Amino acid sequence: MQEDIEKIYSKILTLETEIGNLRQGYLVVNKRYAEAIGSLKSLTTSALEAAKRAAIAAEKALMAAKSSATAAKLAASESVIDAAEAAADAAAASAEAAIEAAAAASAAASAAAAAVAHQAEESSIRASAEAAEATKRAADSAAEAVRMSNLASECARNARKNPQAP
Repeated sequence: MQEDIEKIYSKILTLETEIGNLRQGYLVVNKRYAEAIGSLKSLTTSALEAAKRAAIAAEKALMAAKSSATAAKLAASESVIDAAEAAADAAAASAEAAIEAAAAASAAASAAAAAVAHQAEESSIRASAEAAEATKRAADSAAEAVRMSNLASECARNARKNPQAP
């Protein structure tokens, strides 16, 4: 009987040790998980900020392209061909900037989506959706900037082909 009690105590000690080890392992895993979640939240926030800034940059490039296109039209009508060509070049550069901004927004949206894939939290899903919307804004602005750039170039070409007397 004494031998059976000692076996039971031995088994209880073994189980207590295993439970302690499991508890310690759980604490380590939980700490690492919390750190990973924090890191993913930071990544998501940064990606969203980058996407929003890229969209704003694309929209500003669009405004610059529109202004350049307007300047090219006015300059062409005033027979200031070199100014029209410079404005067309500026519109082209603005369009390129808008395209780059759209690409940056796309990359940021991709990063946010990757974070969501690892972290299925509502805040990450919302940030990913906002980043995708910012990407759409940037892409729309880039497309419009390209249209404005093409218009400015066309005005400069027409001015070169049909110079008017001052």
